[in-house]
Amino acid sequence: MVAGEAVIPLMLFTGSLLACALHGLAASGQFPREHRDPSFASPVGRAVLFGTIAVMIASLVAVLTVVWRLLPWYAAVIGGGLAILAAPPILQQCPDRFVDGRASLLSFAGAGAVFALLLLWLGANRVDPY
Repeated sequence: MVAGEAVIPLMLFTGSLLACALHGLAASGQFPREHRDPSFASPVGRAVLFGTIAVMIASLVAVLTVVWRLLPWYAAVIGGGLAILAAPPILQQCPDRFVDGRASLLSFAGAGAVFALLLLWLGANRVDPY
């Protein structure tokens, strides 16, 4: 069993990793360039694509550094594995227009950034009992 104070960080970590996995799956549909949606052909489209990838990488690094201190390793492995395994079936339920467009990348990157900020805030305000 996970200690009571680790439940919220575990849920935030799992949500963050789910957002990262969903973003990765949605972004992978835009590569190679020949298969890219026409809305990503413009400079703004490329900025959205590569900007959200950068946001997700930064969020993932932040989440992993905080979770390293807040969660036991076995809880992180189980929560992370659940998020990664759940991503493909969840993305299949979304309409193709959403998944292939900018909305999916922006929403998943935004969700990942919010989860990362919440975990960073939680890690900064944690009182160590030792």
